[in-house]
Amino acid sequence: MYKKILVPHAGTPAGDKALKHAVHIAKSNSSEILILHVVEALQRPPTFALSGTESKSLVKEFRKAAKQSVINRKKEMERKVEHYKSQNINIRYRVVIGYADEVITKYIKNNKFDLIIMAKRRKLSGIMKLLSLGSVSRKIVEIGKCPVLLIDA
Repeated sequence: MYKKILVPHAGTPAGDKALKHAVHIAKSNSSEILILHVVEALQRPPTFALSGTESKSLVKEFRKAAKQSVINRKKEMERKVEHYKSQNINIRYRVVIGYADEVITKYIKNNKFDLIIMAKRRKLSGIMKLLSLGSVSRKIVEIGKCPVLLIDA
């Protein structure tokens, strides 16, 4: 029934919980899981009060930090993937730089998924639960072309 499952994962314990749900479903459906992790783009620091050399040095350090962040997240996602591959789960990952809501919604629009499983941030009850979803999970539910399973973190 669910052949391709997308798991947007923020690198948090809540994301791990959503991934476990995806693995459970994948085991019974021979599904493929794609973990999508978005590294937030670092904003360029204000450099107007710095000399040209200082400004270039600061920008260079920010780029270096951004690259290291991507490397770290790839290593983290690779460990998760290897763990589940050892259990014969068809799983892969992508690490992308950008804004989570934009990257995930674009990914959903450009790829066909049968199910999206992700953690949600807030814990409220009743109608307030739906109205107060985190901005990312709310956008995914709104644009989703397939079922979206939100996991309480």
